[in-house]
Amino acid sequence: MFVAKINVTLKESVLDPQGQTVLRTLQDQGKASVKDLRVGKYIEMKLNVSSQKEAEAIAKEICESVLVNQVIETYKLVVESA
Repeated sequence: MFVAKINVTLKESVLDPQGQTVLRTLQDQGKASVKDLRVGKYIEMKLNVSSQKEAEAIAKEICESVLVNQVIETYKLVVESA
């Protein structure tokens, strides 16, 4: 059993209105040291396969076909033993 941990964020060139709203809220609360903030999503997926290589291949295919809009998003994938 393996666990795929996936962090999805908007590409740097894409505006992040949710991140900007959170940033403004923090700055309004006196957190002036926060200069930039981007919001993303975190996904964990358990894979019942026999090898880490197979788990990585399956997770990558799922990311690229279902979980990530590659036009505006990027992702980081880490696969670990469960």
